[in-house]
Amino acid sequence: MARARTPVAEEQQEVKAQAKWLRITPRKARLVVEHIRGRTVPEARTVLAFTPRAAAREIEKVLASAVANAEANHGLIGDDLVVAAAYVDEGPTIKRWRARARGRVARIKKHTCHVTIRLVPGEADTQTRRPRRRQQAQGATEQEPKKPARGPAAPKSEANEAKPKTTRSRKKPAASSATEEA
Repeated sequence: MARARTPVAEEQQEVKAQAKWLRITPRKARLVVEHIRGRTVPEARTVLAFTPRAAAREIEKVLASAVANAEANHGLIGDDLVVAAAYVDEGPTIKRWRARARGRVARIKKHTCHVTIRLVPGEADTQTRRPRRRQQAQGATEQEPKKPARGPAAPKSEANEAKPKTTRSRKKPAASSATEEA
């Protein structure tokens, strides 16, 4: 029986760089990686340069390595690349101990992580980019009209508008009667 050959889909080039056993907790590194996912390489470099977290320096090195891999091995232009995926996996935990009172021991867990960044050429992967929260909030308000918080607004009467607001005063009452007698 002869099999019909299916046309092979043209695969997009993908470049990957990985840093293993970084001495940063995965949770802290994930906070930084979320900011560069889906961005172009120049945008990602700018974001990492102005991020004050220590994990940003390590992730910046991984991004630079991925760009260097793309330029050297695949002949791609670094500024035309997009961060298709960036994720942080948990590495082994280094266990240490510290002496405490009465011969006891306190455990110290030193977490490690593995950072992976995948780059693809062009703007082809921007459909997977998540909209920013501000844009999501604006989109939600445009679709639904604002509703009053406590029901329908009642028209103000003229009597309510004429009343002056009463304010509480913390001043002590004047001792005018005592000073008048003297």
